[in-house]
Amino acid sequence: MHTKEAIQIFEDKQVRTVWDAEEEKWYISIIDVIAVLTNSPNPRKYWSVLKTRLKAEGSQLATNCSQLKMQSSDGKYYKTDVADTEQLFRLIQSIPSPKAEPFKLWLAQVASERLDEMQDPELSIDRALEQYQKLGYSESWINQRLKSIEIRKDLTEEWKNRGLKEGQQFASLTDIITKAWAGKTTKEYKVLKGLKKENLRDNMTNTELILNMLAEASTKDISQAVKPKDFEESKKVANQGGHVAKVALKELESKTGKKVVSALNAKKALGIENTDQKKMTKK
Repeated sequence: MHTKEAIQIFEDKQVRTVWDAEEEKWYISIIDVIAVLTNSPNPRKYWSVLKTRLKAEGSQLATNCSQLKMQSSDGKYYKTDVADTEQLFRLIQSIPSPKAEPFKLWLAQVASERLDEMQDPELSIDRALEQYQKLGYSESWINQRLKSIEIRKDLTEEWKNRGLKEGQQFASLTDIITKAWAGKTTKEYKVLKGLKKENLRDNMTNTELILNMLAEASTKDISQAVKPKDFEESKKVANQGGHVAKVALKELESKTGKKVVSALNAKKALGIENTDQKKMTKK
C-alpha cells in the first residue's frame, strides 16, 4: 500500500485523511468526522457507542472498517478507525446532524479534486495557492512556499532514483539536512516554534524557507553529482547539502546580528489571525 497523509479542513475543523495510491481512494478518520458532525466533547466515546449499536443491528460498516496509524494531537501515531468515502456516506446516515448534507458535498469534492490532480498535477499547485491566500499569507511568502514544494519534490525524486525508501529513510535524511543547517532536527525545530501537527515549512519565515530550499536543492545537486550507492552514502550527501545552507546562515547572521532560526512562526510574523487553522501538508 502506497499512502500519503493529508489534513483536510471542513468549517475550520481538521479531518485526518490518508490517500491510498494503489486503490485510488481516501481513507478518513471516523472520529474526526464524528467530531465535525456532532460537536461531541468526546467523539471517541460517541463512536464506541455508535459502533456497538451498528454491530447489534448487523451492519457490516462497524465490522469492516479498517485501522491505520494517524498522527494525534500529541505528535505520536496511533491506530485509528478509518473508512473510505463510500463507507462514510453510509455512516453519515446513522448520525443525526444538520451538517450531514454539507459534509457529503465536501466529501465528494475532496475525492473529486484528488482524482483531478492525478490527471493534472498543476491543479494541486493552483489549489495550494488558493488556500494559502485564503489563510492570509502574503504573496511573497506564498511564492517562496510553492517554490519550496517544487524543490522538495525534486529532492525526493532524486532519493527514489537512488533506491531509497519513502517513510523512515526520507524522514531520517530530512532530519540530517535540517540539523546540518538549522542545528535542530525537524522535531526539535517544531518544538521551538510551538508546533504539534502543523507543517514546519508552513510556519517558517521567508528567510528560513529560503535557507531550507538552499539546503534541499544543494543536497539534490550533490547527490546527482556523486551518485551515492546506498542510504549510508546518501546520509553523508544530506549533511553536505545542509552544510551549504549553514554557511549562508552564518554569513547572514554575522551581517545582521540576528538569529535566523527562532521561535517566530509564519502565522505570527505575517499577522494571520486564525492561528488554530491547519495548513495543507505538502512535501
